[in-house]
Amino acid sequence: MGLKVGIIGCGSITRYRHAPEYEANPHVEEIVFYDRNVERAKSLAQLFDGSFVETAEELFSDPTIDVISDCSSNEAHHINTTKALLSGKHVLCEKPLAISVKQAEAILEAERKSGKKLMLDHNQRFTKAHQKAKEMIASKEFGEVLTFKTTFGHQGPESWGVTKSKATWFFKKDRSHSGVAGDLGIHKIDLIHFLLDDEIEEVHAFHGALDKVDENGMPIEVCDNVVCALKTKEGRLGTASFSWTYYGVEDNSTIIYCQKGILKIYHHPDAQLIVEMKDGSVVKYELEQMQTNDNQTSTGVIDAFIDCIVHDTEPPVTGKDALASLRVIEKILGNG
Repeated sequence: MGLKVGIIGCGSITRYRHAPEYEANPHVEEIVFYDRNVERAKSLAQLFDGSFVETAEELFSDPTIDVISDCSSNEAHHINTTKALLSGKHVLCEKPLAISVKQAEAILEAERKSGKKLMLDHNQRFTKAHQKAKEMIASKEFGEVLTFKTTFGHQGPESWGVTKSKATWFFKKDRSHSGVAGDLGIHKIDLIHFLLDDEIEEVHAFHGALDKVDENGMPIEVCDNVVCALKTKEGRLGTASFSWTYYGVEDNSTIIYCQKGILKIYHHPDAQLIVEMKDGSVVKYELEQMQTNDNQTSTGVIDAFIDCIVHDTEPPVTGKDALASLRVIEKILGNG
């Protein structure tokens, strides 16, 4: 029996990632779309041979819907994801899980009550280069990890969003809440937790709205750049920078410095993983191209989510994982 999927929010993330990946999954039978702008839901229903509803409540109350993707804006996740779970649906929620740790904890409580699966769309965990790097780090073939550097920056959400407009919700404090920190930064925080099997505990950070302006030409209400120094529970030290003002090629790179060598991930365009050993030898792994906003490839997230439902296994990115990353974002923004 095929699964029926409901999607809340019909912006770019749904159009380019969730909907096509559900459509391509053999276990998915039908997709039902909802958006506050009903025309957007209609147009995606046509594009992906699905149907649409006019209220989110119709998705929650439909007993034939098994699964919901919450692609609403950040401030609505705690409402939609909680309602979906308590309506007996498995939920794949876009990151960040919520705009505060307190709201995220309420979502995790709903997950416990419902007994349903909650997974977060931290797609960086699924790339071949990151998976290979995790294996290498876990094997201790390069000794212990000592320090790290990670970056995620591009030209900004107004160049990717569905309306290509400076009026994007990402720039609004009441909807985005955390600016580039919750948009790009949380991916890299989650990635460091994943790669090192460790958790960031201490944070010193600077953040600001350095360049972006809204539709009225005013500086945006949230940060467009973050630079921070980080320390993990195990005592590793690292730096991270997140930016909406990299006005050139996207940078999505991470460097892990170990006792016997260095792992450079998505650092060089020709090799997704480069290992430089202490003795001077270099190994290059050409694994696959990183997905960028301009190069949409399958993330593997939807397949992994459907797989954990079909086989009743734990989601590869849990609510607990998402909460740990959100805690770090709160500290970065000075609320922790």
